[in-house]
Parts: sequence; structure tokens; C-alpha cells
Amino acid sequence: MPLIAIYNPVCGDRTAKAWILIYQFFDDHVLPLLASKSQAVDKVFETERPDHAGEILHNYLDNCQGGLTVALGSGDGTLHEITNFLSAAKAKAEEGPLPFHLDIVLVPCGTANALYSSLFPPTTDALDVSYKLKGVESFIAGSNTIPLAIAITTISSPPTSEKRPEVTLSAVVVSTSLHASILHDSEALRKEHPGIERFKIAAAKNANKWYYSHVKLLPTSAGLVKQFDPSSNTFIDHPESEVHDPIVDLYGPFAYFLSTVNVDRLEPAFRITPLARELPTKGPSCDVVIIRPFRSKTSMMDTPEAREAFIPNLYSVLGGAYQNGAHVNLRYHKDGSISAEADGPPVVEYIRCGGWEWIPDDIDEAAHLLCSDGQISTIPKGGRAACSAAIPKDGAGFMVYS
Repeated sequence: MPLIAIYNPVCGDRTAKAWILIYQFFDDHVLPLLASKSQAVDKVFETERPDHAGEILHNYLDNCQGGLTVALGSGDGTLHEITNFLSAAKAKAEEGPLPFHLDIVLVPCGTANALYSSLFPPTTDALDVSYKLKGVESFIAGSNTIPLAIAITTISSPPTSEKRPEVTLSAVVVSTSLHASILHDSEALRKEHPGIERFKIAAAKNANKWYYSHVKLLPTSAGLVKQFDPSSNTFIDHPESEVHDPIVDLYGPFAYFLSTVNVDRLEPAFRITPLARELPTKGPSCDVVIIRPFRSKTSMMDTPEAREAFIPNLYSVLGGAYQNGAHVNLRYHKDGSISAEADGPPVVEYIRCGGWEWIPDDIDEAAHLLCSDGQISTIPKGGRAACSAAIPKDGAGFMVYS
């Protein structure tokens, strides 16, 4: 199977310094390591524009009839471009589906590197050369590849618009609410704050927002929607998901709504969906983290004061994600305070499902933002977003060394 290398010189903080560092890392470490193990790289590409990596891979896959390995130096955003470009090309192929098998050797060069740090949980500094070469070493060792689950999100307009739905694929995260607002606002901060600190600045700006939407949780292939129970440390059937009626309806306001595939974290230390690794499941599914302020019986009205009062609870959840995923065990006390020792309802509704629908309130503009692996979309008024998890069969699609 041919081997090529692609790196994105403007991932991460998009500065000239970053370009030099990425180029040097490939030139000084990745390519020499492959050469020393007799792994011949056919060609090295530097991306020059959005979707360029997808174009390169499409041309190679077309010429080599389906099988290719790529050493990919980028962040999660470039992988997002690749999955969408190749899948769109497959759908447009005149002679039916374009069969391809793409083995991906990840080299983390982005800001957060969610997929890489989930496949290779860091035990040392994530900037160490040895850590950043773990994917390359896995390829050299002939380790098994794992198929990437894909979250397929369809954004639909109201029927009266007669507009075709927009489809986006994600290999990491699909979100609304606070996370989507953070990603939306953080892009303007990238130049001044190139690292992950820009996300924390954007979080502080949006911490007092609540989002109004109707959510439908769809069952997994096993038949029901599952919910994590902190008392038993297991997933149980959601009390509102039954064999004859498995779909669960949730109503806002929401403070947080985030869904992942393939990952247990969005940054090396931010384990927002830790059960994806600790309590894995077979088959395609989404791990969904939901925070609804009205689950605290002390907060049953949406007022500016109530929103401000809820911010410490929200920060406790996000802080728990930085404490090895401790947020999944937080519960409410009767007075509305939260801790892992409380015996009230869980602060986080941790869901495992086959997919979901987000139907935002027409008058809540912020609830219409949707984030797909960092790409921001807007759900039209009267529309909805529907997300479902899928895993390609028969060895086709995207495979990654782990």
C-alpha cells in the first residue's frame, strides 16, 4: 500500500513560526524515522488551501484503486476536511460509490489534537517529541488500525423553504449551546491567543447563556437510549426509553449539549466524555453530555440572577472534565450545591445513543449555532439538526493507527 505524507502548515496558531515548527518536525523527526525503518514515503505534500488535503488524497485513492496510507501532520480540523471531501467525492462518483480504504498515521500539529490525545492518552508533556511520534511508531510496528466512527449531521430547513439539507461529517465532536458558542467566538481570538487559552476566554464570555431547544435522543442499534448511573457506575436504560417507544424527548433550557465519537477528550487534559474509554461499547454510538439548569430544583425560573447563580455549577462541571472526567459523578444537594457525595439527581446527563435531533427555538439565535469538529454552522429558523453515528463496514472508509 503506498505511503504519502501531508502536513498543514497553518494548523494550530497559523503563524509563520508554527509553519517552521511543523516543517522542521516532519523534516527532523517524522521522515527520518520512517526512512530508518525502511518505510518509503512516495511524496511529501504541504497543503496550500482549505480542502487541499482532501484533493490530494482523492487523486491518490483514485489512481491506486482504493488503498493508501497517509502520515497526516495536522489538527482535528484538517481531518474534518478530509472526511467531508472524500465522502462528498464518493457520493458524486458517476459509477456508484467510490470504494476507498485510507489508513491514517496521525502526527499531532493542531491546537487541541483531540483524536490523537484520545488514541494516545498523554503521560508526559504533550509537546515531547517521543509522544508526538507514537502514531508513527504504531504504524512502523504494524499495529492494528481501528475504524473511525463518523457522526453524520444533517441540517434541515423548514419544508416551505424547498432548500436541500446540508450534510456534515465529524470524527470528533458535534455540539450546540456553550461549546458551539465558545468555538464561534474563539476564532476571533486565535491571532492574539493562539493556544487553547482562547477557548477559556470565550467560555467566560458565554458562561451566563442558556439555550432553548427541543431534543430527541435516538436509540442505539441495541434498541434503547442509555444513561450513565453514577451510583452503579454503569449505563442503564434511560427511564423514558422503552421498547415500544425508544425515543427520548428533552426540553430546555440547556447550558451544555455536546456529542462525541471516537474520543474521550477534546484537549489532552479535558476528558469531557471519559466513559467512551472507561465503559466502551460495540457498534456506532454517540456519547452525549447534557447540562440542564432546571434539574436543580432550586433553579426553576430563567432570570439573569438565576443564570449568574448557575455559573459556579457550570464551571464545576467543566473543571471536573479537567480532573480526569470527575464531572460525571457530580450530583445536586437539596440546597442546589453540587458534589460527588450528594445524593440528588446527576448534574450531567451522560447519554449513550445512536443519534439525536436538536430543534432550536426560533427566537433563540444562539441556540441555532452548531459546531462540527470546529466548523460552525447555523441552523435555519424553523429547521433542525439531526446527528447519527455510523461505522463503515468491510474494511472501507477511514482507519487510524492507535
